[in-house]
Amino acid sequence: MEGQTMLFHEIYGTYYQVVSAILTEAVHHTLTRKRLTDLVQEMGFEESSLTIPAKLQQQKWQLLRKDYTTPIQKVPSMPLTLLERRWLKALLQDPRIALFDVDAAGLEDVEPLYDPSDIAVPDKAADGDPWTDPQYIAHFRTALQAVREQRPLHVKYRAANGHWQRYTAVPANLEYSPKDDKFRLQFPGRTMNVARILECALAEPDAKLSQSGKPPKTGSVTFLLRDQRNALERVLLHFSHLEKETVQLEEDLYRCTLRYRAEDETEMVIRILSFGPMLQVTDPPAFIDKIRDRLQRQRALGVPESS
Repeated sequence: MEGQTMLFHEIYGTYYQVVSAILTEAVHHTLTRKRLTDLVQEMGFEESSLTIPAKLQQQKWQLLRKDYTTPIQKVPSMPLTLLERRWLKALLQDPRIALFDVDAAGLEDVEPLYDPSDIAVPDKAADGDPWTDPQYIAHFRTALQAVREQRPLHVKYRAANGHWQRYTAVPANLEYSPKDDKFRLQFPGRTMNVARILECALAEPDAKLSQSGKPPKTGSVTFLLRDQRNALERVLLHFSHLEKETVQLEEDLYRCTLRYRAEDETEMVIRILSFGPMLQVTDPPAFIDKIRDRLQRQRALGVPESS
């Protein structure tokens, strides 16, 4: 867009990465209809299957022949520029990313584009997790290993009432809350802040598991989305961490249903409002009432509505 500089070219986006993998197999003459579909499902968004296969198979993107070969003779290559490598080096200075022990090989002599302390994020809690605390890092990485390997985890943690408890279970996932600036470790029927963990260790596969509590309450919201100015991709990327269903109603009209934890409903209202008129919430009525109430309170305070 005029007046803006694009740091990374769009070829580094998810769609281009998926198509690059497809073309790589086509160059090697190993691509089939099933393999094309599998690559889209493995590498793309849930909704990528609505667009990528059709564009390629119908030759709207003239990259594949009908026999799944390609006129392209060389495997797609996407080397990084110096500016892009400086950007990546800056990202790797973020202590939250450092929790994942990302390999920074090849960036040793690159100067970061900026320092993370240069960026101030509004509407974020001031009591975020202690990202650089050695004990926190150790607990996080042990929990991450348990999630990835689906192994039972022994946890001693401090509950909200201040008392400590012990729990042994296979964790479902780790979730980051941008609003609270915290990581949460989710078990079936239980969620705990990583910062509240006092002890954390992998258990043997046959370890006796704690009784799960009641499943956490969930909510859902359904909205209509008009795909203008790349709205569909932006919205789906923003909510990529949530379970969702997306149905195409017309050429550029979609209906999307998101499922979320009930305790995150206020945050969901704020995030949906941030998209302004691009989204029209249609269900449930209680969620619509919360949006209406928040807009009325913003108007009373003289806060501009999202546009």
